Amino acid sequence: MSTVASYTSESLADPLTGRTRWIQLILGIVCMMAIASPQYTWTLFTKPLMTSIGAKLSEIQITFSILIVIQTFFSPLQGYFVDRFGPRFLITIGTVLSGLSWVLASYVSTLTGLYLTYGLIGGVGTGIVYIGIIAQMVKWFPDRRGFAVGMVAAGYGFGAFLTTFPVAYGISHYGYQSTLIIYGLIFALIGAVAAQGLKQPDYSTDRSVTSEVASHEQGVGANIMLKTPLFWLMFIMMTMLSTSGLMVISQTAAIARDFGVANVLVMGMAALPLALSVDRITNGLTRPFFGWLSDRIGRENTMFIAFLMEGLAMLAWLQFRDDPLLFVLLTGIVFFGWGEIFSLFPSTLTDSFGEKYASSNYGLLYMAQGVGSILGGPMAAQLHEATHSWLPVFAVVITLDIVAALLALFVLKPLRRKVRYY
Repeated sequence: MSTVASYTSESLADPLTGRTRWIQLILGIVCMMAIASPQYTWTLFTKPLMTSIGAKLSEIQITFSILIVIQTFFSPLQGYFVDRFGPRFLITIGTVLSGLSWVLASYVSTLTGLYLTYGLIGGVGTGIVYIGIIAQMVKWFPDRRGFAVGMVAAGYGFGAFLTTFPVAYGISHYGYQSTLIIYGLIFALIGAVAAQGLKQPDYSTDRSVTSEVASHEQGVGANIMLKTPLFWLMFIMMTMLSTSGLMVISQTAAIARDFGVANVLVMGMAALPLALSVDRITNGLTRPFFGWLSDRIGRENTMFIAFLMEGLAMLAWLQFRDDPLLFVLLTGIVFFGWGEIFSLFPSTLTDSFGEKYASSNYGLLYMAQGVGSILGGPMAAQLHEATHSWLPVFAVVITLDIVAALLALFVLKPLRRKVRYY
């Protein structure tokens, strides 16, 4: 089912100016890059935090879950506020809170303090920015929704690539506290400056807009969406994929150390930071690529390809876990098969339920990421601690990937064709 309206050649232009929506896209990417590191470089901080605070990995990983849970479970409210008060004010606050969470976390010496700063404050800040920017793109680019959402989601996935090696270097040479302070301030400043140029689209000012384009503001809200099997199927699928990807994100450093490849040189660089950098590239590239592909071959067909790719890559990663070169390459493929969920799911949701309530609707679906953070973070760590092996953890997430791929093609696709909600 496709609910994307038809557009004339004039309506493909920005409703305000020919360049405005592309400027909005660039600013959105910058804002996303500014909040990427709290999630994607977290794994670099786990070992020094365990030493400094004197806690187990599973206890430290609760911080990561709090970050994602707060980021996601508050997202419906955050989406409502962005719709109500506009993106500039809210996203400025979000970028500042995200950077501030790192600065404050540098001063804590207890698990509680870490949970409240890095986890709670960081989750609130990143959630505001993430939901706000995604909602901006589905409104500014109704004709290229998958691509535009993929591009800003790529900023979130790719942004940490620029900081992975500097952060790793800072931790090893200056300590994790100084690294948190310096980069927290940099992220807050960059994000706040970029947010000043954000605005909502106003189609009423353009006389060339047709009635078809004006229909982009149609849609149903949560009162209807939450009663549909389609929404809950998508929620379950996104939870499954979030669990798989967030397990890898939060545990990569621990997995590399247990596999004995963390400090092995690959092309003159240690395997772990090299893998993290490659992961950030593929995690960024996958979002616009699969978003673009889904605009052409369909959302569900693209999901099947990507989800199956991730499951098979994780299976190969496990098989060749002692090879440092394959460790780097296969983790990159894993992320190439995972990161696209952040372009495919919001695009599919907006296709199905409309743009009018896009922010708050996606905020509800995005809560699946919070559920996945619990399953893929501390619960995965506890399973590892109980079994003293990563094999059961990998078996679970590989199964989730493959089942989600089958659901996309054989359940989600016919269901979306069968039912129209607006």
